[in-house]
Amino acid sequence: MKIMTDSPIRFPGLFGDWAITASSKALDIGKGVYWYGIIIAFGLLMALLFCLKQRKKYGISEDDLYDGLLWGIPFGILGARLYYVIFYLDLYRNSDGSLNWGEVVAIWDGGLAIYGCVIAVVIVAFLVSRRRHFKFAAMLDLVVMGLLIGQTFGRWGNFMNREAFGAETALPWRMQLTTTTGALIEVHPTFLYESLWNLIGLLLIVFVVSKARRFDGENTWFYFLWYGIGRFWIEGLRTDSLYLFDWTIAGQPIRVSQALSLVMVLVSAFMLLYHLKIKPHDPCELYVNQAAARQEESK
Repeated sequence: MKIMTDSPIRFPGLFGDWAITASSKALDIGKGVYWYGIIIAFGLLMALLFCLKQRKKYGISEDDLYDGLLWGIPFGILGARLYYVIFYLDLYRNSDGSLNWGEVVAIWDGGLAIYGCVIAVVIVAFLVSRRRHFKFAAMLDLVVMGLLIGQTFGRWGNFMNREAFGAETALPWRMQLTTTTGALIEVHPTFLYESLWNLIGLLLIVFVVSKARRFDGENTWFYFLWYGIGRFWIEGLRTDSLYLFDWTIAGQPIRVSQALSLVMVLVSAFMLLYHLKIKPHDPCELYVNQAAARQEESK
């Protein structure tokens, strides 16, 4: 089922016949400047500004943060694209089975997966932390808040692209779109579900988790737990899931994001339990406190 990229977007159960008619393309220049890219860029800017404001609470210097972002942003995009292409590889093959590299790199035609971005960002943060000699987990505790900001805004790029929606529904907040055949469908606005879920997760980290942070990595494991639970639920509503090749369970195809979310929830729940209950930490072990102590000694 394909949706018209410029089809009107309606919420008939909430706003009657009122429609959003803005095109997915903001500027018709070259291959086009899409709202998706503009919204993603705005989300990255907001994430950067927020992390700059919060960095001192985690002992991360401005230079370390800029260095991480310098490498993290391009590799995050690369990871998101690579993850998507791997699981939709047949879409990028020529008739003789060889890869169509022109299509593989055509990121402007869509095809990014957030889990690929997260994996790439974690790897980059680890490598940068080793090179600049700061604590990897402390940087991640800061970065995951930026990720949540980027994800919160980024889903509105999906909204403008008329993508990442769910199955048909009659709920009052249903979203109405037009298929390429002219048929009207009313679906779950899963972009909105995930955007709100990420926003709530961000607020929980900022105002609850980080206020009583007992070990470096606590924000990070909470992020993976929270995001995993939400993504497992929301992915089950979507109609455009990436599937784990042709593998099945009980005759049903396996959704990659749901499988990864389940693993992520179990691992993060165990790690939080381990660090908070089985092996609790002393506040002096936090990197921000260690960095402050070193700075005090150097005076």
